[in-house]
Amino acid sequence: MTDGCGGSIARRGLLVGMAAALAAPRGAPAQPTERTARVGIYTTAPSWRDSIAGVLRDRGWIEGRSIAFEWHGAENSHTRLGEDVARMPPDVLVLGGPLRIREAMRVTTTIPIIGLDLESDPVTSGFVKTLARPGGNVSGLWMDLPEIAGKQIQFLREVIPNLNRLGVVWDDRIGKPQFDQVQAVCRGTKTSVHAASVHGVADIDGAMKRLLTERPQAIVLLTSPVISNGLARIAELALESRLPSISPFSTFPGFGGLMAYGPDFPSMWRQLAGYVDRVLRGAKVGDLPVERPAKFTLVVNLKTAKVLGLTLPQALILRADEVIQ
Repeated sequence: MTDGCGGSIARRGLLVGMAAALAAPRGAPAQPTERTARVGIYTTAPSWRDSIAGVLRDRGWIEGRSIAFEWHGAENSHTRLGEDVARMPPDVLVLGGPLRIREAMRVTTTIPIIGLDLESDPVTSGFVKTLARPGGNVSGLWMDLPEIAGKQIQFLREVIPNLNRLGVVWDDRIGKPQFDQVQAVCRGTKTSVHAASVHGVADIDGAMKRLLTERPQAIVLLTSPVISNGLARIAELALESRLPSISPFSTFPGFGGLMAYGPDFPSMWRQLAGYVDRVLRGAKVGDLPVERPAKFTLVVNLKTAKVLGLTLPQALILRADEVIQ
């Protein structure tokens, strides 16, 4: 005959044993398999890929386990975007340029789109409802500072005080606000503007050839994904033609261009990675405010200046964030 207390203990032991048996795995892993997030990124720049992947790695994402990247070339990719998304829908799309962002919005209204656009006003262009609350499936970085083109001309004038013939390489499909600013600045200084538009990297040689017939004293590049993809070739042709050049792309002097003034691209790519991280952790892209590039840099290439027979003002060199010797 057992006492009440002992019987209660025995029953509790039996219940615990039954619960443990029910909880024990039956030929299955003890933990659920971690889902791999898929991120589609459109770029031809290895540094862009490395920056984004590096930031996400630092935030705990493990490539091949918790995250997988689908890298796509950027040139004319907006024509293939729908096919890419249908073949393997990503959890997040990361891409640059108004043409590609607009095509992504046409292809999907549900997949979060993280955009980088240096040419457009995001609200008036219809990409977002407001800067603070985009509202749809798009957010990211928009520069929306056409006056940056005027600053580039100012830097050229410090190097070439008698500048009165300026060449402009741009994409006339998307660069009108910046081009209008160039024309306004040049009207005020009685500088003639000679423009050559490019819609693809294959257009660059022809555009530069047309530009040279106008005998410009220097060239300024406006922002465009096409121009970004063709920086190395533009820098090469400018150097061959002994033309001082300036670009908003901070990577341009590394290819042999004379100067760059504009947003720091590695910093922008890290900003984009921050959006990807937040979205993959559950944030709604439509609730993430649109940001501007956080850092602007002036980069000068003294080696190129020497080849061109130019002496850069010491004040300009001292203001530079980076000097390539």
